Amino acid sequence: MISVDQALARIFDLVAVLPTENVALGDAAGRVMAEPAKASRDQPPFPASAMDGYALHASDAVPGARLTVIGESAAGHRFSGSVGKAQAVRIFTGAPVPDGADRVVIQEEVSRDADHITLAKNLGLGPNIRPAGADFRAGAELAAPRRLTPSDLALLASMNIATVPVTRRPVVALIATGDELVMPGEDPGPDQIIASNTFGLKALLEAAGAQARLLPIARDTAASLNTVFDLARGADLIVTIGGASVGDHDIVGDVAAELGMRQAFYKVAMRPGKPLMAGRMGDAALIGLPGNPVSALVCGHVFLVPAVRALLGLGRAAAPRRRAVLARDIAANGPREHYMRARLDGDRITPHDRQDSSLLTVLADADALLVRPPDDPPHAAGTIMEYIPL
Repeated sequence: MISVDQALARIFDLVAVLPTENVALGDAAGRVMAEPAKASRDQPPFPASAMDGYALHASDAVPGARLTVIGESAAGHRFSGSVGKAQAVRIFTGAPVPDGADRVVIQEEVSRDADHITLAKNLGLGPNIRPAGADFRAGAELAAPRRLTPSDLALLASMNIATVPVTRRPVVALIATGDELVMPGEDPGPDQIIASNTFGLKALLEAAGAQARLLPIARDTAASLNTVFDLARGADLIVTIGGASVGDHDIVGDVAAELGMRQAFYKVAMRPGKPLMAGRMGDAALIGLPGNPVSALVCGHVFLVPAVRALLGLGRAAAPRRRAVLARDIAANGPREHYMRARLDGDRITPHDRQDSSLLTVLADADALLVRPPDDPPHAAGTIMEYIPL
């Protein structure tokens, strides 16, 4: 039995960054940009007005001054002439500032009579002009790798970038195993339960950037497992749920070995999630999760999401941890790293009283996993503890 850190390191050794592909900017939301993007122009590409008002010489911005309006500059339609002394150009927000002008007086500080304006007695400070390149200059880069946010997409568009090189989405094949399972909506027999793990894991993996494939349930026979493993061909990562323990009906490891899996480890010193297996089978990494629903989903956060991020080129890093104040006393931990389902309330964290690995209601109510190291001593309320946000 190995530690969580050792298991995660071995899983990282089973995966490699996937190739890139070019996608249209409109399809790039949530994708991982694999190479830096470089701006092809300044933004703004010209000095632009920050307000609606009148463009003029700063030296003419004198309270009570009377100026002649010689034209108009609007967004997309600049004034082509030059502004001289005692002259002004009507200008709108975002419009190019005319040659000769170096200040915009806002319209609230101006009274207009036909082609003349008179400046108010109290003029605001500042030129109200955005300099060319104030946001970025041609050649400026947006760093990679990065998972593209809405703000990133807006920035890329303003950099005049229409297509983006992104890492291919990892294809993850999800295989639930067991004679006791039926799909949601089916009529279970008296000894059967509903397959739930794959649906939670699919959502978790797709939120991390993967393309998850739900395969048919594999029954507890070598023939059924072989058939479903064959359907997983082409996946970058194969995830089995259940059947990897030591019971008479837990045959996933044996069947995978017969298909050429090179096992990297089996069993991890964690709670929940001890009967975890990983290896390499053909062109895919394989991770065998425990069948208990909470165990499977906790292992999804601890191992699967970091593996997907590594495949996407986002680095080899454990799930990020944060810190909160323990809201109540807790007893000493046992010899395995414990991921306790917990609730956050501001900067305080409260572990649930019930930590059984079969209780999905507790997991659904939790928004954090309170992390307890092996043999962690008792802690009193007020202790600073680490947790993984859910």
